[in-house]
Formats: sequence, C-alpha cells, structure tokens
Amino acid sequence: MSFLQRLTTGLSASKIGTDRFGNTYWESRKSWLGYGRKRRFVLYNGAPEPTKVPPEWHCWLHHITEAPLPERPLYAWQKEPRPNMTGTPQAYRPPAHSRAAAVQRPPTAGDYEAWTPGA
Repeated sequence: MSFLQRLTTGLSASKIGTDRFGNTYWESRKSWLGYGRKRRFVLYNGAPEPTKVPPEWHCWLHHITEAPLPERPLYAWQKEPRPNMTGTPQAYRPPAHSRAAAVQRPPTAGDYEAWTPGA
C-alpha cells in the first residue's frame, strides 16, 4: 500500500479490524452519495487476492451483517482457503483434459462417421 493511499484511507475511513491473514477492514466515515450507506472495503496484506477474505469478513463487507462475525477455529474437516489457481500450472484439469499431465484420452469408438456436404 502506498503512502498516499494510507493517508487518504486514514482520513476518510475508520479502521474496523484485522483478520488472521493480516488484511485490514475499513468503513467510510460518511454515507456515499448514490450508495445510500457507508462504503466498506479491505486493504490486503501483500498481493490483492480476494480468496484471502475469510467468510466472517465477507459477510460484513457485503452488508449482510452489521458487525463482523467472530472468527472461529477451523474444524478438522475444513481447509484453509487457497488462492485462485486458474491460468497457472497448478490449475485443476479434469482427467480427459488435453493439457492434463501425461494422460492420454481414450480413443473413440469406430461408430463415428464424418459429415460431408451434399452427400
């Protein structure tokens, strides 16, 4: 975050809290014209990655709850959120995908007949 952004955010908004990833959450001091309510936003710790926003803060950001929900520890069956891997080598690809690692698509059955125009 740049110095100018930090300065303007501190003057125009009030800090609400911080999550376990180090992201800080802010709310504007005045209602925005045309918006009808106070604007809520997040300043990310590091690269701006929306998948780093926990569900408790997501509810508050989208005006679902008036106050942020308390953060609870994860259950044994829950996993930490992962960043979006689309467009990277770690992206999910189904088994028959042409770019899947070392997987050959099974040949098609011999019942396919190509269409020829005018036939």
